[in-house]
Amino acid sequence: MKPPGRINLPGLVTLLAVLLLWEGFSRGSASLQLYFPPVSRILVSLYELMFFRELLGHLLATLGRFAAGYLLAAVLAVFLGIVLGYSRLAYSFSEALIEFLRPMPSVAIIPVAILFLGIADAMMVAVTVYACAWPVLINTIDGVRNIDRTLLHTGRTFGLGRWQALRKIVLPGASPYIVTGLRISLAIALILVTTSEMVVGGSGLGYFILDEERSLQTSNMYAGIFLVALLGYGANRLFVLVEGRVIAWHRRMTAGETV
Repeated sequence: MKPPGRINLPGLVTLLAVLLLWEGFSRGSASLQLYFPPVSRILVSLYELMFFRELLGHLLATLGRFAAGYLLAAVLAVFLGIVLGYSRLAYSFSEALIEFLRPMPSVAIIPVAILFLGIADAMMVAVTVYACAWPVLINTIDGVRNIDRTLLHTGRTFGLGRWQALRKIVLPGASPYIVTGLRISLAIALILVTTSEMVVGGSGLGYFILDEERSLQTSNMYAGIFLVALLGYGANRLFVLVEGRVIAWHRRMTAGETV
């Protein structure tokens, strides 16, 4: 198994090959450059925008909304997931509501969020929280419910209270599920932040990309898209590194069971 955090060299080679093909085809066709500027030109635009124009400010605005929405969703969803996974009664009362709301496309609630919260940052954060919460919530519920009840009964036999059982049995047992939900929500958070910025934002990468497209600045538009992709890739790589350290015990235990 590839250690967490190690660069996937074959995948990187594939990405570079695609970018080289893009560069070659674009350079060979003037008409194609209107829609797909050469990658080298996009990278030059990205450098100039980051250091000599306003793109850094848009990046910081997106990062702030992304972090706020993602962290709020993580805290709320993990808490509710533990409660609903631990209490069958609470889950039975909420199951229909969860299954009704969960399949709804998250972008569909943007008009509702605008109605209640206006077009400020609070609306974009709220939409991000709503979208990110579902993978974390569902995975946390499944993780808690899949814990062997014998472990909980054994813990009570040895005098563990509810909080001790939560800390020593429930959270460690459900952590692989929770981590999976958190990783899925990373991409969702970035999607919802940039989408909401395109709809109502006056700042942020989503707003910048759409504004450059309307101004027919194709290279700048792709520079913004590349920056969003780099942001998503960097966030995922950082998460994988942290995940590898946090649940290293689970990886070792799994490896031991498969030997």
